Amino acid sequence: MRQRLGSQMDFSTPEGEPALLPPNSLSWRIFKNPVALFIGGVTAVLLELAEPRVRDAIWQHSTFRSHALRRLQRTGLAALVTVYGPRTKAKAMIEGVVRMHGRVSGRTSEGEPYHATDPELLDWVQATAGFGFMEAYHVYVHRLHFFERDAMSAEARPVALLYGAAGAPTSQAELYALFDVMRQRLVPSPIVLEFLEIMEDVPALPG
Repeated sequence: MRQRLGSQMDFSTPEGEPALLPPNSLSWRIFKNPVALFIGGVTAVLLELAEPRVRDAIWQHSTFRSHALRRLQRTGLAALVTVYGPRTKAKAMIEGVVRMHGRVSGRTSEGEPYHATDPELLDWVQATAGFGFMEAYHVYVHRLHFFERDAMSAEARPVALLYGAAGAPTSQAELYALFDVMRQRLVPSPIVLEFLEIMEDVPALPG
């Protein structure tokens, strides 16, 4: 994974190969804005950490606590490869993530079993990511109309399928319906506060 997502990633080859999403997509517009990307990413993680199975899968199996900046950089680059990278490289990267997810399992601090390939968890992560980036762009960059939000949810469908999130929302109505279903699963946790404390020391933008 590190080699695949390292600084040697060349977005220009193979020459002329299209990305998974077209240049006129909303994703291309939103993901090129560093403010939307950073704030949206934090928003998504906060929602993900509120779900106990996702929370402990992240906290027990990632290097976030020890190498937060490096972990965020890899995650951010993975998002950029997914949106802008040549299709073959993006698919290869996603396949690597899926294989890694296949090795992530355990029990939450409450004793509930989890596996990173659980379709419900994959759908939640996909949904929170889309919501986070759209909301950040809408609030801090440029207002998004409701139909644009629907369009971004729908255009992300092929990517969601590659990640295994077959039930990820494809419209705002489906997104809010998922929020209603998942609301009863979301709980407070000291890990959320720990995450926010870590983020206080992470530079939002290079410089």
